[in-house]
Amino acid sequence: MGQKLEGKITYITGASQGIGRATAIELANEGVHVGLIARTESKLNELKEEVNRYGVKSEVAIVDISDLKSVEQTINNLVSTLGAPDILINNAGISTKGKFLETDPEEWKRTFDVNVFGMYHVTRAVLPYMIDQDRGDIINISSSNGLKATAGSSAYSASKFAVQGMSEALMQEVRPHNIRVFTMNPSLVATELPFGEELDEKNDPEKFMQPEDLAEFMVAQLKLNQRIFIKQSLQWATNPF
Repeated sequence: MGQKLEGKITYITGASQGIGRATAIELANEGVHVGLIARTESKLNELKEEVNRYGVKSEVAIVDISDLKSVEQTINNLVSTLGAPDILINNAGISTKGKFLETDPEEWKRTFDVNVFGMYHVTRAVLPYMIDQDRGDIINISSSNGLKATAGSSAYSASKFAVQGMSEALMQEVRPHNIRVFTMNPSLVATELPFGEELDEKNDPEKFMQPEDLAEFMVAQLKLNQRIFIKQSLQWATNPF
């Protein structure tokens, strides 16, 4: 039998919109208490009201995950108010479009600061609590661009390839502590289009993966018996074009 999620505690980065928001709602529906982490306070407060309707506890945390000290303080505050996390969903990230020589070095750096170091900072702050509990689940949202790069995505793809390596190493390190590390690699998601491309009549947004699809997939993974996990998965829309 799989495991129940009710009563568990999750922290979600990038929770204010898209995949993060949909996942917070899906988990709240399962009875999971949620720590909502992002930079936009107004959106987080709206989400907090929505998840509270499911009868769960929630806390809002405003932070730039690229800043380690701020992240450490944020996680400590969440542990004090909500409790130590059973689940961490590293969803926050930014997309960078541009040819290699045309992308500003500062944009390259910012992409890594958020997509790689941001994930590292949050995981580093959360992991000791999971080790102490001798259990936990970490879901890292990467991208299909982290498995196969495309022209014009050098900074973004490089950051997502780095996420793959970090996740693979972490997965092997924490298995003795009954901590599972899942890495997800979605392709095209309706609310997070690849590098700002516009949808037209031929590219119906309803044909692309929806944030709710990925949220449902994550819940299914988390419900797997503790003895099994899917270390890496690739999600595709059936026929978006």
